[in-house]
Amino acid sequence: MRVVIVEDNVILAEGLKLLLGTADIEVAAVTGDAESFLEAVAADPPDAAVVDVRLPPTFRDEGVRAAVRARALRPALPVLVFSQYVEETYARELLADGRGGVGYLLKDRVSRVDEFVDALRRIAAGGTVMDPEVVAQLLTRRHDPISALTPREREVLSLMAAGYANPEIAARLVVTERAVLKHVGNIFAKLDLPVGESGHRRVLAVLAYLGA
Repeated sequence: MRVVIVEDNVILAEGLKLLLGTADIEVAAVTGDAESFLEAVAADPPDAAVVDVRLPPTFRDEGVRAAVRARALRPALPVLVFSQYVEETYARELLADGRGGVGYLLKDRVSRVDEFVDALRRIAAGGTVMDPEVVAQLLTRRHDPISALTPREREVLSLMAAGYANPEIAARLVVTERAVLKHVGNIFAKLDLPVGESGHRRVLAVLAYLGA
C-alpha cells in the first residue's frame, strides 16, 4: 500500500512515515500544504492519504477541504483525516458521499500504533472508521434526528461508525450477536434507511445523518 501524508508538523510527519514503514506501508510522499497534496495525487495517485485538518496558510480547514477535492479528482480515494480538531462542514461533506474509504481519527485519542495502522488498512480497503468522539461532536452540533433511538441503539450506532463488525460490537457490549442484529435492524428502520447491497451499509446510519 502506498500512502501520502499531509501534515505541516515536520516532526509528526516524519514520525508517521517511520511508523508506517515499520508496518510495511510505503510512504509515497509527505506534503505540508493542500496544493502540494493535490499535485501529488494528480501526478501519482496513492492507495490512501493521511490528512491533517489545519494546514497553511490560514490553519483552519485547508486539509479537509483538500481531501474533498482529492476525492473529486480521484473518486473514492481512501482518506484518513487525522487531526486534533473536528471540522464540521467539510467533514460532513467528506463522510456523507456514501462511497466509503473514509476515516476520521483524533490524534489525542489514538493510543496504540496497531490501532492507527488497522484503521488505515480498513479505510484503504473501502471501509469507514470514525472516532466515536467525532461522531458525538458532529451529532450534537445539529438537530438530532436519532433522538428516537434508545441509549443502547446509540451505543451500537457509535460502534458501527467506528468500523466494528457485529461480533466485535457484541463482545464490547457484552450481549449476544443476535441482540446486536436486532439493534442494527431497529436503527435502520428508525432512520428510514433504504435497503441496499452496498458493503458500506453498516455505516449508512451515520453517513445518512451527516449528509442530511
